[in-house]
Amino acid sequence: MSARAGPSTGIETAAGRAAGRRRLVGRGLALAAGALVIVWAFASAGALDPDRYRDALGTLATLAGDAFPPDFARWRSWGRPLLQTLATSLAGTALAAALALPLGVLAARNVGGAGIAGGIRIFLNMLRSIPDLIWGVAFVAAVGFGPLPGVLALAAHSTGMLGKFYAEILEHVDPAPGDALRSHGVSRAGVLRFGVLPQVLPRLADVTIYRWEHNVRAATVLGLIGAGGLGVEIVTAFHLFEYREAAALILVMLALVTAINTIGDRIRGGFLGGE
Repeated sequence: MSARAGPSTGIETAAGRAAGRRRLVGRGLALAAGALVIVWAFASAGALDPDRYRDALGTLATLAGDAFPPDFARWRSWGRPLLQTLATSLAGTALAAALALPLGVLAARNVGGAGIAGGIRIFLNMLRSIPDLIWGVAFVAAVGFGPLPGVLALAAHSTGMLGKFYAEILEHVDPAPGDALRSHGVSRAGVLRFGVLPQVLPRLADVTIYRWEHNVRAATVLGLIGAGGLGVEIVTAFHLFEYREAAALILVMLALVTAINTIGDRIRGGFLGGE
């Protein structure tokens, strides 16, 4: 015999519908508020002012005409800056990964503990909140011009980014292998080595390679402040109104970034394929 629904069931159903309507209204208001904030951001940046765009296309067309065809006449002198950019990005990423791994371990709440993790996370936030260009200016003043301040600037900013990513990856590991090791008296370092790292190593390698790809482009930009590499050549060409040579240098930079992306994809595929 089926039970008949009592009055309490109808009241609960009505209350559920009312709660659903309130959630829907709340989400609608949140979306509207978000849309207003975005419109305000565009307006504050002048993006909604049509006068700003009146001569934009013509200016860009003129600049593109002055830069075509690209001039590769000085390509023999670009080898050293190209290698400097590559070395700066690679060294900066390697140094950042070496610093970020222990910091990421301490910043993971399930590994370092809540008290230690909070302080380390604040430190990582500080590192990544300062743009790499600002780090570059500081290190140029500290150690002089050349690739070295670029390496240190990329390492400082990338340590903050990679440390955050490493901590988040470590916090999402399966705790079962670690619990099994701890039940047999394995130390915390042993649990990390044998129970955690085998799970997270492919993902750690993945985000590190992505950061290297980013740092190749960032190393070029750091050349604008005297950190060496292709950036110096590009800004010099623009200052001398050698737009065709600047276009050629940009194509060289594009080829370098594309090659690094291809290499990174293959390395990532090798790591992730083993998961």
